[in-house]
Amino acid sequence: MMKMFVPIKRVIDPYVNIQIKPDGSGVVTQNVKMAINTFDEIAIEQAIQFKEQQLADEVILVSIGDSSVNETLRAGLALGADRALWVDVGSAVYEPLNIAKILQVLVQREAAELVLMGKQSIDGDHNQTGQMLAGLLAWPQATFASKIVLQPPHALVTREVDGGLETLKVTLPAVITTDLRLNEPRYATLPNIMQAKRKPITKVTLDDLQLDLKSHRQLLNISSPPVRRAGAKVRDVVQLIDKLRNEAKVID
Repeated sequence: MMKMFVPIKRVIDPYVNIQIKPDGSGVVTQNVKMAINTFDEIAIEQAIQFKEQQLADEVILVSIGDSSVNETLRAGLALGADRALWVDVGSAVYEPLNIAKILQVLVQREAAELVLMGKQSIDGDHNQTGQMLAGLLAWPQATFASKIVLQPPHALVTREVDGGLETLKVTLPAVITTDLRLNEPRYATLPNIMQAKRKPITKVTLDDLQLDLKSHRQLLNISSPPVRRAGAKVRDVVQLIDKLRNEAKVID
């Protein structure tokens, strides 16, 4: 039996049409539907499955941000997690290294033996936090998991690689990041939604964690992708090559 730690992120719902702010400083989030990051939902589902298999005795969620993340944490608790931590850090430290430093302290305080987290967030797409957290903890890591078999004190993790599948054996405690093929997240039932309202969410601040974080990068601009030009039909291979060479300039 072990304690499992699942970091989750509040992101714009993947089915929402993203709008860029006029000044290019970010995307519009006001009055926009938000959701649990897609890969994090998979991590929650896997942790809950392990608990149902009596391989875990507690599933702890953690999310970092302003008070709005409490809604996201409640959604995760309604899926079956036991309790949650809300780290209130304002808005100045949202980058992978700082997030990993926060998670490091929390994982150590909670004495968790397995961290399950999405391989990346669908907004930033950094794919860095899990690897950085493993480095800070000096724990083994297995990324892009499509199958996880717990055999304490080890975990067997299958991941997709070019040309096939790769299976890793890591010693617990470890950090494992989840990919889309790992499972199909469940829907929250009405009884679980009601129970989630009574589950504890503990607020934590940077002062509590004794962390003084600083920014390591500067966001210069966010812009929409260029509009894709309409296609055109060509009469033969000669014309195709001519267009690729002289118009698209993708061949010499």
